[in-house]
Amino acid sequence: MFLTDGKQHYIVTPNPEIVLEAQKDEELFYILNQADLSIPDGIGLKFAAWAMGKDLKRTTGVDLISYFRFHFSDFRFAMVNWSGGLSKKEDIKKVFREFKIKDFFVKDVEREEKQNLDDLAKFKPDILFCTFGAPYQEKFVYHNLKNLPSVKVAVGIGGAFDFLTEKIKRAPKIMRIIGLEWLWRLFKQPQRIKRIYQAVIVFPLKFIKWFFVNPFLYRSNVACILFKKAGDDYKILLAERRDEPGHWQLPQGGTDGEDLMTAGSRELREEAGTDKFRPIASFKNLWKYRFAKNSTKSGTTSRSSFDYKGQKQGLFIAEFLGEDRDITINFWDHRSWKWVDVDSLAEEVYPARREATKVFLEKFRNHITHNS
Repeated sequence: MFLTDGKQHYIVTPNPEIVLEAQKDEELFYILNQADLSIPDGIGLKFAAWAMGKDLKRTTGVDLISYFRFHFSDFRFAMVNWSGGLSKKEDIKKVFREFKIKDFFVKDVEREEKQNLDDLAKFKPDILFCTFGAPYQEKFVYHNLKNLPSVKVAVGIGGAFDFLTEKIKRAPKIMRIIGLEWLWRLFKQPQRIKRIYQAVIVFPLKFIKWFFVNPFLYRSNVACILFKKAGDDYKILLAERRDEPGHWQLPQGGTDGEDLMTAGSRELREEAGTDKFRPIASFKNLWKYRFAKNSTKSGTTSRSSFDYKGQKQGLFIAEFLGEDRDITINFWDHRSWKWVDVDSLAEEVYPARREATKVFLEKFRNHITHNS
C-alpha cells in the first residue's frame, strides 16, 4: 500500500487532452509513464479501450478525492493550489473542514514561478493534492516530491476541487453515466470549447489513425549530427539512452510534419538543451527499417502492436558553436552524452544502429569535404 510502504509515490489522472499534450511534450510523456499509478479520467479513454478489446474503469477527480476522504481522513493532507484558479484558499479549507479532516494545509501559488515550499515541508503532509492542471501539476509533483520527504502519495487532480467548492456545478448523474459530461461542461463553461474540441474530436481521430493506419506506415524521423571542430578533425555528439544503459546513439526524433532543418533544430534544442549551433545541411530518406514486433527493447526503439511499421530517417547536420557547459541533455530520453571522434563513431553507437550511422557518416564526410 502506497501510504505504508515507506516510499514516495505519485498518481496521475490522464484524460484525452493530457494524452494529446503528451504526444507533443516529451517531458510530460515521460512523467506520465513513470507514475506509480495512472487513473484514467475522460470517457474518450474508455471508448478507446473498448476498441482495443479492453474494459477500462474511469475514475473522475471528484471520485478520487472522495476515495481519499473516506479511507484516509486520519492522514495529514496538503493542497498546492493555483492562485489564479476558480477555487481560492478559503474555499478549499472549507471543503477540508466539511470532510472532517483535522490536519490540512493549503498553499496558493503562482504555478509558473519557482516555488518556495519550506512552509509546506514543515507541515509534513502525508498526502499532497495539486490543482494546477496539466502539464503543470504533473511536472510540479515530479520535480518537487523529493523536496517534500514526508509526502507518501502525491496526486494531480486538476479542477476537481472546483466541483467540491461548487464553483462549477457537476453534470447530472445520467449525463455522467452515458458519457456526456463534456457537453454539460460546454454549456456551463463555453470558454472551454477548444479543450473540449481536442477531447471530443481530435482525440478520436488521432486514435483511429494510431490504431488502424499507423501499423502500415513508416514514421518520419531525423537523425542529428552535431559536430565541433577539434584541430584538423571533428568530434560528434552521442547520447546514451536512459532506458538502456550502454545504448549510445545520435540525437534523433520524429519530424512531426516539419521539414528536416526545422525538425532537426528542434530535436537538438530538446535533446541537447542548447541552441548554440548553426544548421549546415539536411538529407532526406537515407535509411529505412522496420521495428521489431512486440519488443520493448528492439535495439532501435520500442513499440506497441499498433504503432508504426518502422522508421524512415533523414539526416540533419549542425555545427556546435558553444561551450560544453551549454549542453544540458534532457533527463527523460538520455542519461549521459559525450563527444566522439569521427573515425570511431560507428563503433561507439549501439550495434543495431551501426549500419545507419555509417550511411549518415558518409554523407557528413562528403558534405564537409565539398564545402570546406
